Amino acid sequence: MRLNRYEEFEDPAGRRVRYRRRDTGGVVAVGAEVAQDATLGRETWVDPGARVVAGARIGSHGWVEAGAVVGEQARLGRDVHVGRDAVVGAGAWVGDRTHIGARAHLAAGVALEPDTRVPEDQDVVVAPTTPSVPAKVRRGRAA
Repeated sequence: MRLNRYEEFEDPAGRRVRYRRRDTGGVVAVGAEVAQDATLGRETWVDPGARVVAGARIGSHGWVEAGAVVGEQARLGRDVHVGRDAVVGAGAWVGDRTHIGARAHLAAGVALEPDTRVPEDQDVVVAPTTPSVPAKVRRGRAA
């Protein structure tokens, strides 16, 4: 079975949005920027106005909403949702099934455990002391 090169959907405002399938996986909206060496997993969506910077990797079934930025060399696991206008800093590590709320900001090098929920407008600035000890967000605060 051959997949269509493009998919077209209607957004909540009734506008048609066109997405292009990447040969390496994922679909990218017209108007989104994804670096050539960035990796998108199977069924990962990047919405219009979003940016995925050089060397970033996003696992399967991810979603990067409009205006969001995934920084250089950031690593996002499977089923990660990056909300509208959120920023994932360079070198950040985000565990599977994590939700990053709209306008949230993860500083460079921050690591989040799987199943973490980052509230809207939350800044996560605590960098791990070792790569195996991730920062954790609870009740809207970084711990």
